[in-house]
Amino acid sequence: MSADPVLQSEREHLRRARADLQAMREHTLSLTAQSADHVSTEYLKASLYRRAKALEDDPTLPLFFGRIDHGSSETFHIGRRHVMDGHGDPMVVDWRADVSRAFYRATRDDPHGVTLRRRYGFAGGELTSYEDEHLLDPGEADVTSRILTEEIERPRVGPMRDIVATIQPEQDEVVRAGLDTTVCVQGAPGTGKTAVGLHRAAYLLHTYRERLARTGVLVIGPNQAFLHYIAQVLPTLGEVDVRQVTVAELVDGVPIRGADDPETATLKGGARMSDVIRNAIWSHLAEPTETLYVTRGTRRWRVPVHEAADAIRTLRERGDGYTTARALLGQRLAHRILLRMEAAGEITDDRVQNAVARSRPVKDYVDRLWPALDPVKLVMRLLSEPELLAAAADGILDADEQRTLLWRKPARGPKTAPWSHADAVLVDEARAALERVPGVGHVVLDEAQDLSPMELRAVGRRAGTGSLTVLGDIAQGTTPWATPSWPEALRHLARDDAHLEILRKGYRVPAAVVEFAGRLLPVIAPGIAPPEPVRSNPGRLAIVRADDPGAVVGAVADVAAREGSVGVIVADAAVAETAAALDRAGIAHGQLADDHRVTLVPATLAKGLEYDHVVVAEPAAIVAAEPAGLRRLYVVLTRAVSSLTVVHREPLPDPLTHQ
Repeated sequence: MSADPVLQSEREHLRRARADLQAMREHTLSLTAQSADHVSTEYLKASLYRRAKALEDDPTLPLFFGRIDHGSSETFHIGRRHVMDGHGDPMVVDWRADVSRAFYRATRDDPHGVTLRRRYGFAGGELTSYEDEHLLDPGEADVTSRILTEEIERPRVGPMRDIVATIQPEQDEVVRAGLDTTVCVQGAPGTGKTAVGLHRAAYLLHTYRERLARTGVLVIGPNQAFLHYIAQVLPTLGEVDVRQVTVAELVDGVPIRGADDPETATLKGGARMSDVIRNAIWSHLAEPTETLYVTRGTRRWRVPVHEAADAIRTLRERGDGYTTARALLGQRLAHRILLRMEAAGEITDDRVQNAVARSRPVKDYVDRLWPALDPVKLVMRLLSEPELLAAAADGILDADEQRTLLWRKPARGPKTAPWSHADAVLVDEARAALERVPGVGHVVLDEAQDLSPMELRAVGRRAGTGSLTVLGDIAQGTTPWATPSWPEALRHLARDDAHLEILRKGYRVPAAVVEFAGRLLPVIAPGIAPPEPVRSNPGRLAIVRADDPGAVVGAVADVAAREGSVGVIVADAAVAETAAALDRAGIAHGQLADDHRVTLVPATLAKGLEYDHVVVAEPAAIVAAEPAGLRRLYVVLTRAVSSLTVVHREPLPDPLTHQ
């Protein structure tokens, strides 16, 4: 039986496209970075390196995953990056290009000019099958794409994969939102919100390349385990120059030595602290009581008290940061003196004004009225000096709240102070109040529902005049300060005008798991609906009641016999004991950053991760470990892609027993 000629033709196209991509990379590597100066030369070298890195071919990934035909004249293969032949004609069109939009949006009701849409099946980077959809053929019935379904449900091991071949129309709407638009995505587990956010970053970098090359893109995640999990998504799409950080790294201005109790952390993370910090800063400003005298040559010039006060008032009302305004005060005072010099007939210019501003009398006068401040020392004093805190918090925090904020032990200095993460966020707030914090062109913020108002303010500042993609799920808020609503979170981010998009269709979590975990929603988030499962495979759900401590190990051994990754999620306090049990049973496993097929996961770090098979041990212990235990359990139960096994000795939490 002869091979399918269409399949053979497409395989040949893939072979030629790979050869052309290699030629593009070799051409880039052959270029020599030469410029008139050393700095420009080094910049060009770095640019060529990034370009060559982006053109690397991963043979395990298909260069293209789809094709669209516009009649019989135009055919476009859609892939992860642009590939052209030696004549400059496209062999593969980047999925982010305008012409590729139709691949994701075309329907029979609105075909976008597409007559045929073709999807490809691949195994190990080799093209194995194809599937055609004739959008203008009235005799062809709508059929769910087998290739699309298999790609969504394909077992996964290791870091998160891109979803570029399976982006759905409602997801594509978010991905292709313009750079000037801030988008907030509310998405239940399995709706693909994290992947959508990362693909939007890739889309913006492609579409606004020159603009973002200057300002950059920043991805902010909840912890290092999460960032490790998503780290390869952007590189597989050809974007290798995106900074990925946690919130803790974002505000890394002091050495963290301790942790606050929930009450104190919630108080420090509240929006009122921004007013306290500003009051503390501006309390250092003094009213002038003496005339400024400056001797120049044989003459003595003066600035009266009322003119100095007017200069200070004008600078403060401009809204500049404390430090920026302070730097301008000397020039304002010097300008007043220059006016008097000119009135007396003396010749002046900018050099004279600068010399007066730098003179010792002016500098001493500015230091007395507008002293220089350091954000670290300021917050240290605020948290250790009751008098300063009382003055700054007057009318904002009551006496009990002020006592809660104060450190129990006096700080001997900034380097030895008992800094917590919440304190570091306060230092960042103080730094921003003193002077402008540099921003980037776009920020992708994931798991935003868990951030405090002060953390959200810190993130919002990094966007500067740029935009954000805000991702999260109100139902998965597990911190004591979790945001109750997106409008409130967006207000703290200073993006009240953001577009709110709700992703409802669940592509990852199977129906059986959604139904089981969804029993918690009426209790933890009454206004949030569960995702609408669209997968053909309902998944497996097993609830195992066992008094045998070895039941968890047995469940892990059972699911490990299946294809795909395995996540064993336990209460944090049970991690060491479970690891020892797995070792005794000879079951190889790793921690979050190890990329093992079987991974042992503390419940508090499970958010944002996914595994083909999940074994959850003792839900009651997970719930009891923290005040938001039921929400944590909801997160844990919704990490499964194919099967969920719950092993328990203690009774399940009540909501899970009610169908």
